[in-house]
Amino acid sequence: MTHHPEAAASDAERLLAAYEALLERSTRMLAKAREEAWDALIEEESHYVLEVERLAREDQGLELEPAQRERKAGLLERILEQDMEVRRHLVARRDELGELIGNSRRKRDLERAYRNPSSGVIEARARFPEGSS
Repeated sequence: MTHHPEAAASDAERLLAAYEALLERSTRMLAKAREEAWDALIEEESHYVLEVERLAREDQGLELEPAQRERKAGLLERILEQDMEVRRHLVARRDELGELIGNSRRKRDLERAYRNPSSGVIEARARFPEGSS
């Protein structure tokens, strides 16, 4: 996009700095996932998504030197590795919550099944007093 070599180099360095900032956010997200700080993770992730969208726009049409492309590829690889680990933590948490929900449903169903019998069961003595044969 930029025609001046100095400006193009400056744009490329800004882009790489943005990828490094994204890696830092990804590292914070991973730390939050490992700590099981789910609310903080969600907060970080909302900023992460915005940064990724901004980076995608800035990255279009920008020519990088071979060394810059290699640096960017290394940053992306680390970001993706961390993203995979965050996802593993989230899947484990989802499974844990699913198990808790299942246990809660079973408990509720058992409580309903063994609730006070007077709520729906009619005692035979009340309907058929002794000696009424």
